[in-house]
Amino acid sequence: MLVSFRRRMLAYSRPLSLGIASAVLLINLAVILYGVFTRYLVGGAPIWTDELARFLIIGTVMLAAGAVWVEGGHMRVALIERLLPRPLARLLTIYQWLLTLALALGGAWVSYHYALSITAMTTSGLGISRAVPVMSLPLGFALLAWHILLYGPAALPVPTEEGT
Repeated sequence: MLVSFRRRMLAYSRPLSLGIASAVLLINLAVILYGVFTRYLVGGAPIWTDELARFLIIGTVMLAAGAVWVEGGHMRVALIERLLPRPLARLLTIYQWLLTLALALGGAWVSYHYALSITAMTTSGLGISRAVPVMSLPLGFALLAWHILLYGPAALPVPTEEGT
């Protein structure tokens, strides 16, 4: 029952994360094209276009990280898992899952406190609090932890040649 609930939540959460990340990536593309257009056709790009593009690409990566992790799309070497006997491979899988979950939760906690510590600072181009773009880090790490929890301590899929 719990496994099917987790799988259903994962089936909703992954496309939502990837959809939002795709929308942010499209916005980033529009900002970059606007910057290029103004730089080469108008004579100068506003300074905020470079800054916003940088913030949006970081946000895109952080929003998509959890969904990509679930697909087994992050770079990793699964050789040891395949060479070990089944019981030891299962222990290694649980260890990897716990370690990844701990790192994601730790990243969320540290980056959240860092974002809170820089609320008084403003960005040079947009003039907004630096905490606003930096909040994509704790949000992304929290989404990664969410996807890790929903996936559970199971072996990650190995991407095939067609999937790469």
